[in-house]
Amino acid sequence: MTFKLSDICTFADGRIAVADLDLNNYISTENMLQNKEGITRSAGLPTVNQTQAYQAEDVLVSNIRPYFRKIWYADRDGGCSNDVLVFRAKENVYPNFLYYLLSDNTFFDYATATAKGTKMPRGDKGAIMRYEVPDLPLDIQIGIADTLAALDARIAENRAINNHLEQMAHAIFKSWFVDFEPFGGEQPTNWTTGNLLDIADYLNGLAMQRFRPIDDEVGLPVLKIKELRQGFCDSSSELCSPNIRSDYIVHDGDVIFSWSGSLLVDFWCGGDCGLNQHLFKVTSTRYDKWFYYGWTRHHLAQFVAMAADKATTMGHIKREALANAEVLIPDEDGYRELGSLLAPMYEQAVACRVESRNLALLRDSLLPRLMSGELTVSEVPYE
Repeated sequence: MTFKLSDICTFADGRIAVADLDLNNYISTENMLQNKEGITRSAGLPTVNQTQAYQAEDVLVSNIRPYFRKIWYADRDGGCSNDVLVFRAKENVYPNFLYYLLSDNTFFDYATATAKGTKMPRGDKGAIMRYEVPDLPLDIQIGIADTLAALDARIAENRAINNHLEQMAHAIFKSWFVDFEPFGGEQPTNWTTGNLLDIADYLNGLAMQRFRPIDDEVGLPVLKIKELRQGFCDSSSELCSPNIRSDYIVHDGDVIFSWSGSLLVDFWCGGDCGLNQHLFKVTSTRYDKWFYYGWTRHHLAQFVAMAADKATTMGHIKREALANAEVLIPDEDGYRELGSLLAPMYEQAVACRVESRNLALLRDSLLPRLMSGELTVSEVPYE
């Protein structure tokens, strides 16, 4: 037996004065992250006097372009944009179960298919409330939600570990190469200078529209700026032939630098994919990843400012900027000592992010099977 969504929840429609809102408690479609990744810091409060209210344990879903899959389980009270739908569980419905029910890709596919508008489609509230949901007793709801929440808790723990590792690594890099703290504030005289092109190769990606899968090839996701920014490929990512030249295939742990549009540098942890144009795959036969990643990141703010000055439609930097970006190369002993500190940190960070990706895939694959009854909580292959 199935119910309609309206049988298990309502749209909350309370109001709250903007003057009473803390900045961090205002949720808009802009600060909700794509693909069910939660929220980020608010960009600012609205200019109206009142806005829509939400409370802890409500489920917030962006109603603009539902295919972005923006959803958040509220852990506090606050206010949100009118373009955010606020779902509130009815009696005998576990709020966290409602969150996972609405997290399912099937729900977002339905909301997208029934949305109104073309340029900026919005979910149809009436159609959304007619979405069919399983009729499950409360104890089963709790079991499903708590099982999936355990996976999300591990992902959150990994995220916290990574934030700590990155902060430590960046502080150590700065203390050595900017402040020279281990050397009494003075640059060692036996260090040499070079530039980014001296320490690494920056391979620009391919125009992947020319390398589509052919015949019976299983396509490889294309890594574009969007994927680098969100940290993974998804169902909307384009595909390329898996038979492109091997150095244009990106693997977990590779350093990727976006030199056009949104400039950023990161360790890719989203699985194998094809390198698209406007992205550099950074490698070296002489130096380790921690070294060329650290120096590329060190110059990133300068590159961003440089791109902004030249921007017309899409800011970018030229290869000559890499040649003009100075780096310091320590002596062998210093290089080895610093590498013993930084390399394990970055290796752990990559491992945590790959584990989180696999946990998210497991969570998303379990979700529809648990909801449909195909799988019970006791059969979940994860402890």
